[in-house]
Amino acid sequence: MKGYWMPVLHSHLPFVKHPEYEYFLEEHWLFEAITETYIPLLMRFKKLEEEGVDFRITTSITPPLAYMLSDRLLIEKYKKYLDKMLSLTEKEIKRTRASETFNKLANFYNKLFTDIKDFFYGFLNQNVLNGYRYFEEKGYIEIITCNATHGFLPLLQPEIQSVERQIELAVKTHEKFFGKKPKGIWLAECAYYDGLDSILAKHGIEYFFLDSHGLIFGKPTPRYGVFAPVYTPSKVAAFGRDPESSKQVWSAKEGYPGDPNYRDFYRDIGFDLEFDYIKDYISPDGIRVYTGIKYYRVTGDVDLAHKQPYDPDKAKEMTKVHAGHFHISREKQMEHLGKFMDRLPLIVSPYDAELFGHWWFEGPEFLYNLFKEIDKHKQFKAITPSEYLNIYPENQVIRPSPSSWGDKGYYEVWINPKNHWVYRYLHQMERDLESLKSKYNNQRVLKQLEVQLMLAQSSDWTFLITTETAQQYATNRLKEHISHFYTLKEQLEMGKIDKEYLEFLEYKYSIFG
Repeated sequence: MKGYWMPVLHSHLPFVKHPEYEYFLEEHWLFEAITETYIPLLMRFKKLEEEGVDFRITTSITPPLAYMLSDRLLIEKYKKYLDKMLSLTEKEIKRTRASETFNKLANFYNKLFTDIKDFFYGFLNQNVLNGYRYFEEKGYIEIITCNATHGFLPLLQPEIQSVERQIELAVKTHEKFFGKKPKGIWLAECAYYDGLDSILAKHGIEYFFLDSHGLIFGKPTPRYGVFAPVYTPSKVAAFGRDPESSKQVWSAKEGYPGDPNYRDFYRDIGFDLEFDYIKDYISPDGIRVYTGIKYYRVTGDVDLAHKQPYDPDKAKEMTKVHAGHFHISREKQMEHLGKFMDRLPLIVSPYDAELFGHWWFEGPEFLYNLFKEIDKHKQFKAITPSEYLNIYPENQVIRPSPSSWGDKGYYEVWINPKNHWVYRYLHQMERDLESLKSKYNNQRVLKQLEVQLMLAQSSDWTFLITTETAQQYATNRLKEHISHFYTLKEQLEMGKIDKEYLEFLEYKYSIFG
């Protein structure tokens, strides 16, 4: 055997729940992720198990995502979403009957949504977390946690209580949903600052992940580069990202997802078809949205109007080709590294889970074929962090470098002229909360103040403001949490709690209950 491969998926969405509306655009982030990423991945895991293929994968399930996947209201809305998508595919089968190519695709989507619905109601028993629990109990996957609301810890550090709470609640939430404390954590945005390891160790976290430079620029220099973990001064293991294997899958230009045969993400019937025909399946206010029904392939470097029709069979064949290529690339990489190491090399490949299925439609099938390749050739082994640390409990001690996996590798995406205004509020709210805790004993109100602060701390909002995607929604959410916090603070100080208002907040932000 030539080495180990450690695939790591980060499964996260910000907490979005709007009970005051029947339809809310941003709730569809969850519905799309369930339909396009989580269920397709779990379906492939089940297939691998049934075929007797051994596989290993590590995945984070962040606290906001765990709460949303278990929320009764959101799941009822999801069921309606599934039914609506199925009815759209039936409508499409009728509309496209004059075209053999497009009718075949309409039937393809009808079967896809039917299979997803059957799996959701059947194997998953209407809760996606059941699937993750099942495969963890079988030993195929290792579930890790993430900062409680995906707070960007280096920028919360000036008020250290914020960092402590993000980690403490992450551990408690994981225990609530998975029945045991997490061994590992995916630090939101892989963001690390010097000394953070001591807080992780305090809460029983045994390992975390860093971008390549977080390890390479550590002191002293790691003797194996990113091809073995290190221990921090607090004896928490840090695994570094391998740039080569990441790029092969991640990069839209140089990586597999850019292959001309794969499905094009942007060409969607939600934008292509006549408004009167599609209006019942897009936003009720007329805003066109992605439906997930896409009839065209990447094609090449052409504009959207010149895309060629998608061929699911050809795309499926390409996932086998690319799985084979990835497999032999890792094999050769390990052969080369093995010449310079006195232990088997480790290749760590961390990705956003949504790359598989949502952005790269064929991603789950690629993973399925890749695990089959690994099982068939037995040249290297897929492994989880805990399994690796059991084999190699002795590791070099270094101080990792402050870093993130964001653009340019540090903190700029989350603090820049577009979003820096946020932090003075987050730090002041933390100080105000600590002050209120020392003066008042109304646990219910204090709890909701904490929830509003933590939801405001989510790194998603500052990220969306920087990238200018859903910028208005992100800004509104920040202002909303700040406003709720100070309204409650004022009510607490005046001794006049508006119970209806408090109950509404508890219902709408039903997290950490």
